[in-house]
Amino acid sequence: RAIAPAVESQSEIVASEAPEVAEEDPVEGVEPEEVRSAAPPARYGGVVGIAMGYLGTPYRWGGSSPSTGFDCSGFIMYVYAQIGVSLPHNAAAQYGLGSPVSKDALEPGDLVFFDGLGHNGIYIGGGQFIHSPHTGDVVKISGLGDSWYASTYVGARRL
Repeated sequence: RAIAPAVESQSEIVASEAPEVAEEDPVEGVEPEEVRSAAPPARYGGVVGIAMGYLGTPYRWGGSSPSTGFDCSGFIMYVYAQIGVSLPHNAAAQYGLGSPVSKDALEPGDLVFFDGLGHNGIYIGGGQFIHSPHTGDVVKISGLGDSWYASTYVGARRL
Protein backbone atom coordinates (compact mmCIF):
# COMPACT_ATOMS: atom_id res chain seq x y z
CA ARG A 1 0.00 0.00 0.00
CA ALA A 2 2.92 2.36 0.41
CA ILE A 3 3.62 2.13 -3.32
CA ALA A 4 0.37 3.74 -4.52
CA PRO A 5 0.82 7.04 -2.61
CA ALA A 6 4.41 7.33 -3.86
CA VAL A 7 3.27 6.89 -7.47
CA GLU A 8 0.51 9.45 -6.97
CA SER A 9 2.95 12.00 -5.56
CA GLN A 10 5.38 11.42 -8.46
CA SER A 11 2.51 12.00 -10.90
CA GLU A 12 1.65 15.22 -9.13
CA ILE A 13 5.29 16.36 -9.32
CA VAL A 14 5.56 15.55 -13.01
CA ALA A 15 2.29 17.32 -13.76
CA SER A 16 3.38 20.40 -11.81
CA GLU A 17 6.61 20.60 -13.85
CA ALA A 18 4.88 20.60 -17.24
CA PRO A 19 3.64 24.14 -17.98
CA GLU A 20 3.41 23.34 -21.71
CA VAL A 21 0.30 21.27 -21.05
CA ALA A 22 -1.59 24.30 -19.81
CA GLU A 23 -0.54 26.35 -22.84
CA GLU A 24 -1.79 23.66 -25.22
CA ASP A 25 -5.23 23.33 -23.63
CA PRO A 26 -8.01 24.17 -26.09
CA VAL A 27 -9.30 27.72 -26.00
CA GLU A 28 -13.06 28.00 -26.25
CA GLY A 29 -14.13 29.31 -29.65
CA VAL A 30 -10.68 28.96 -31.26
CA GLU A 31 -9.96 26.09 -33.61
CA PRO A 32 -6.49 24.45 -33.41
CA GLU A 33 -5.82 25.35 -37.06
CA GLU A 34 -6.30 29.04 -36.23
CA VAL A 35 -3.79 28.82 -33.39
CA ARG A 36 -1.21 27.10 -35.60
CA SER A 37 -1.54 29.69 -38.36
CA ALA A 38 -1.14 32.56 -35.88
CA ALA A 39 1.92 31.05 -34.18
CA PRO A 40 5.48 31.91 -35.22
CA PRO A 41 7.19 29.39 -37.51
CA ALA A 42 7.64 26.05 -35.77
CA ARG A 43 11.32 25.97 -36.70
CA TYR A 44 12.24 28.36 -33.89
CA GLY A 45 11.12 26.19 -31.00
CA GLY A 46 11.44 22.96 -32.96
CA VAL A 47 15.07 23.50 -33.93
CA VAL A 48 16.08 24.17 -30.34
CA GLY A 49 14.35 21.03 -29.10
CA ILE A 50 16.01 18.94 -31.79
CA ALA A 51 19.43 20.46 -31.09
CA MET A 52 19.11 19.83 -27.34
CA GLY A 53 18.66 16.14 -28.09
CA TYR A 54 22.30 16.01 -29.21
CA LEU A 55 23.90 17.54 -26.11
CA GLY A 56 27.01 15.52 -25.30
CA THR A 57 27.62 14.31 -28.88
CA PRO A 58 31.39 14.44 -29.55
CA TYR A 59 32.97 17.05 -31.80
CA ARG A 60 34.47 15.69 -35.00
CA TRP A 61 36.09 17.82 -37.70
CA GLY A 62 33.99 17.44 -40.84
CA GLY A 63 31.33 15.52 -38.92
CA SER A 64 27.66 15.97 -39.70
CA SER A 65 25.82 13.12 -37.98
CA PRO A 66 25.22 11.92 -34.43
CA SER A 67 26.87 8.58 -35.22
CA THR A 68 30.18 10.15 -36.26
CA GLY A 69 30.06 13.41 -34.30
CA PHE A 70 29.61 17.01 -35.43
CA ASP A 71 31.70 20.01 -36.25
CA CYS A 72 29.96 23.36 -35.72
CA SER A 73 28.44 23.85 -39.16
CA GLY A 74 27.75 20.12 -39.56
CA PHE A 75 25.73 20.22 -36.34
CA ILE A 76 23.63 23.13 -37.61
CA MET A 77 23.24 21.53 -41.04
CA TYR A 78 22.04 18.27 -39.44
CA VAL A 79 19.61 19.90 -37.00
CA TYR A 80 18.01 22.09 -39.66
CA ALA A 81 17.75 19.10 -42.04
CA GLN A 82 15.48 17.49 -39.43
CA ILE A 83 12.88 20.17 -40.21
CA GLY A 84 13.44 20.05 -43.96
CA VAL A 85 15.84 23.00 -44.31
CA SER A 86 18.93 22.25 -46.40
CA LEU A 87 22.07 24.17 -45.41
CA PRO A 88 25.67 24.05 -46.62
CA HIS A 89 28.32 22.42 -44.42
CA ASN A 90 30.30 25.62 -43.89
CA ALA A 91 29.82 28.35 -41.27
CA ALA A 92 30.73 31.21 -43.63
CA ALA A 93 28.29 29.92 -46.27
CA GLN A 94 25.57 29.59 -43.62
CA TYR A 95 26.21 33.22 -42.65
CA GLY A 96 25.31 34.25 -46.19
CA LEU A 97 21.78 32.85 -45.80
CA GLY A 98 18.70 34.35 -44.20
CA SER A 99 18.40 37.83 -42.76
CA PRO A 100 20.73 39.66 -40.39
CA VAL A 101 19.51 39.88 -36.78
CA SER A 102 20.82 42.29 -34.15
CA LYS A 103 22.01 40.76 -30.90
CA ASP A 104 19.16 42.37 -28.94
CA ALA A 105 16.56 40.88 -31.32
CA LEU A 106 17.77 37.26 -31.25
CA GLU A 107 15.13 34.54 -31.12
CA PRO A 108 15.53 30.82 -30.45
CA GLY A 109 16.59 29.11 -33.65
CA ASP A 110 18.65 32.02 -35.00
CA LEU A 111 22.21 31.20 -36.02
CA VAL A 112 25.03 33.00 -34.18
CA PHE A 113 28.53 33.38 -35.63
CA PHE A 114 31.98 33.89 -34.13
CA ASP A 115 35.69 34.00 -34.88
CA GLY A 116 35.62 35.61 -38.32
CA LEU A 117 32.86 33.20 -39.40
CA GLY A 118 34.97 30.21 -38.34
CA HIS A 119 32.43 29.06 -35.75
CA ASN A 120 28.67 29.10 -35.26
CA GLY A 121 25.84 27.85 -33.09
CA ILE A 122 22.07 27.95 -32.61
CA TYR A 123 20.65 30.57 -30.26
CA ILE A 124 18.39 28.95 -27.64
CA GLY A 125 17.27 32.03 -25.69
CA GLY A 126 18.38 33.66 -22.47
CA GLY A 127 21.70 34.76 -23.95
CA GLN A 128 22.74 31.15 -24.61
CA PHE A 129 23.45 29.04 -27.67
CA ILE A 130 24.07 25.37 -28.41
CA HIS A 131 27.07 24.36 -30.53
CA SER A 132 29.79 21.81 -31.22
CA PRO A 133 32.88 23.78 -30.21
CA HIS A 134 36.17 22.01 -30.98
CA THR A 135 38.17 18.78 -30.93
CA GLY A 136 38.05 17.12 -27.53
CA ASP A 137 34.72 18.73 -26.63
CA VAL A 138 31.05 17.85 -27.10
CA VAL A 139 27.84 19.56 -28.21
CA LYS A 140 27.07 21.91 -25.33
CA ILE A 141 25.46 25.17 -24.28
CA SER A 142 27.54 28.32 -23.89
CA GLY A 143 26.73 31.95 -23.20
CA LEU A 144 27.04 34.81 -25.67
CA GLY A 145 28.55 36.77 -22.80
CA ASP A 146 31.30 34.21 -22.14
CA SER A 147 34.66 35.91 -22.70
CA TRP A 148 35.78 34.24 -25.94
CA TYR A 149 32.34 34.27 -27.56
CA ALA A 150 31.68 37.89 -26.58
CA SER A 151 35.02 39.04 -27.99
CA THR A 152 34.75 37.08 -31.27
CA TYR A 153 31.02 37.57 -31.97
CA VAL A 154 30.42 38.45 -35.65
CA GLY A 155 26.63 38.51 -35.98
CA ALA A 156 23.49 36.44 -36.38
CA ARG A 157 21.16 35.25 -39.11
CA ARG A 158 17.50 34.24 -39.10
CA LEU A 159 16.65 31.59 -41.67
